[in-house]
Amino acid sequence: MNLKSLARTLGISKTTVSRALNGYPEVNVHTRERVLAAAKEAGYEANPMARSLAVGRTNVFGIIYPLLPSDLGDPMFLGVVGGMSAALEKSKMNLIIAPVSPKNELPSYEQMVRGRRVDGLVVSRTLVHDERIAYLVKKGFPFVAHGRTELKQPYAWFDYDNEAGIGLACAHLIEHGHSRIALVSAPLELNFACQRKNSFIACMQAAGLAVDPRHLVDNTLDRRTGYQAMQELLACSPRPTAVIVDNHLSGVGAVRALLDAGIEIGKDMSVIVWGSIEDSLVGSNVTTIDQPGPNEAGAKMTEMLSALVAGTPPAQLQVLWQPVLLPGATVGRCIA
Repeated sequence: MNLKSLARTLGISKTTVSRALNGYPEVNVHTRERVLAAAKEAGYEANPMARSLAVGRTNVFGIIYPLLPSDLGDPMFLGVVGGMSAALEKSKMNLIIAPVSPKNELPSYEQMVRGRRVDGLVVSRTLVHDERIAYLVKKGFPFVAHGRTELKQPYAWFDYDNEAGIGLACAHLIEHGHSRIALVSAPLELNFACQRKNSFIACMQAAGLAVDPRHLVDNTLDRRTGYQAMQELLACSPRPTAVIVDNHLSGVGAVRALLDAGIEIGKDMSVIVWGSIEDSLVGSNVTTIDQPGPNEAGAKMTEMLSALVAGTPPAQLQVLWQPVLLPGATVGRCIA
């Protein structure tokens, strides 16, 4: 049954039936209930494209993402996407992921906004100075940033407390007698990496401990670069007695490098990784800075984006979740 047939059966106009199905407030309650009941009985479903044109919505949220090879095997990335998709399915909405090359990222945002191809966007891997977010704020286009950036205008964001998480890691290692502590970081143009490094330096200084510049290795965001970073630290003299890795992708490579070098983790060197490691290449009960599940994070950002599209001010949609330290077998007393 189509809209015309449904209207004829009910003896009312197509316009009234369409407005009743789409929730327009000018249709009285009795008429709306009558239309909905008849539509359900007849098995009628509105044409999604027609409905989108009627209400000015696409019923689609989007992510423009410069996918790296490691992302497709990253359980955290897939978990966030899965959480978003599941939440949107309940609302009969869709999620699209538009993979782009890094150099074409901002033009892709501009094209998406001009064409109003989605109702809102999630901006991932936020930068310290992020032109994508500045552009979306300027255009007034709905978005939720997965991470923060240095922008004075209010915008909606979801993030983890990076300073607190690194503080937990430093305190745990210092309690175990470690003073030569290294940090392996993601690229420092990423806001989370910058915040975590700044927190690390502040925590070490507050504890009266020196930070050896050779023990600060950045630009790591996959197994290979994490492996190389740990090899670089092992070559230092004196080498650190403990290492914090600020992302789980590099963490897999860093732990693997220690195992390949014959280092007894938790005795010869202690390691803490931000984010849980689920990888058979490691096989260790790694001490981690854990954050609430990626599925829950994806669902939360979907909820925030829906609220933003519905008119909630961006300044009221800023969520900071707290990480926790999960002790494992990779931290032990310092013997050096």
